[in-house]
Amino acid sequence: MNIIVCIKQVPDTSEVRIDPETNTIVREGVPSIINPFDENAIEEALLLREQHGGKVTVISMGPPQAEAALRESLAMGADEAILVSDRCFAASDTLATSYVLSTAIRAIGEYDLIFCGKQAFDGDTAQVPPGIAEQLGIPQITFTIGLEVDGRKVRGRRMLESEFEVVEVRMPALVSVVKQINEPRRPGIKAKLAAKKKEVTIWDSACMDIEPCLCGLDGSPTRVVRTFAPTREIKGEKFEGEPAECAAAVIDRLIGQKII
Repeated sequence: MNIIVCIKQVPDTSEVRIDPETNTIVREGVPSIINPFDENAIEEALLLREQHGGKVTVISMGPPQAEAALRESLAMGADEAILVSDRCFAASDTLATSYVLSTAIRAIGEYDLIFCGKQAFDGDTAQVPPGIAEQLGIPQITFTIGLEVDGRKVRGRRMLESEFEVVEVRMPALVSVVKQINEPRRPGIKAKLAAKKKEVTIWDSACMDIEPCLCGLDGSPTRVVRTFAPTREIKGEKFEGEPAECAAAVIDRLIGQKII
């Protein structure tokens, strides 16, 4: 079974900051990690390989530093890693990103399954996995919390807001996963050292027969007008006295404001 996993390197969400002057995300000096949902996608691919054999190829579109995320994937157990990187890909929105990744997947060759995390932590759109499936013309199962493979059929259990849904499709197919599907393995020092010695293939636009007008800013119909961090104005009132008196005063105030 040939499995491809699409991952993204994102800023560590606990340390994301917005530049108040430019209203853009500050990336300098901020550590980057594999998008957490993508770790679950890698893990699910590795579990299927252990059950059915085959190969797991991890691919990422990003700047040169995204190679670190691919090496982490190799440390987890992926067989091959491909970095799709070119200056003409900069400023790609979800449509252009889907085009570039789907073109890279075609260049890889035959595959049975494509795994993605349900969404990226920095963008939160969940649009790229369906976009890849649409570009490739293959069926997709999104928000997957459980997966079964039976011959050439894939049965996925989808997590919805108030219920579950079971969808069955034929391979090749794309599956995007939620965090509840598994617990990603954590590679040890030995695996990380071995991953540093492995080759990460780097493809630019010339390697994949990319049409420049369909990627980067030219191929992105989305226009970001402004990005900003919301301000929090904390208003409150301090009550002093015995606990019972303070509690009674709070209740009276809430009743007076018709909150309770």
